[in-house]
Amino acid sequence: MYVQFVKFKSGLTDLDVRRTMEERAPQFRAIPGLVQKYYVRESETGEYAGIYFWESGEALDEFRNSDLARSIPSAYEVAGAPRVEILEVLSPLRGAK
Repeated sequence: MYVQFVKFKSGLTDLDVRRTMEERAPQFRAIPGLVQKYYVRESETGEYAGIYFWESGEALDEFRNSDLARSIPSAYEVAGAPRVEILEVLSPLRGAK
């Protein structure tokens, strides 16, 4: 399993970011291999992030090369380059390994 963090500043208002998240959620629910996605906001900086949990590296790679992934910067009016981190899950506290 892999965890992907995508953190960014948006040119949209908070309300518009939340609307965009809600409108696009069904597209993300349909992605094969995406176990879960959390939409989050850092209060201190005002930055937003998507935290994705992937079944496999292959599912993550397929998403990263998709039209949906490429549409994120324009959909959220991302200012500057987003911060992206990918981590391999070694051992979950709960659930199957």
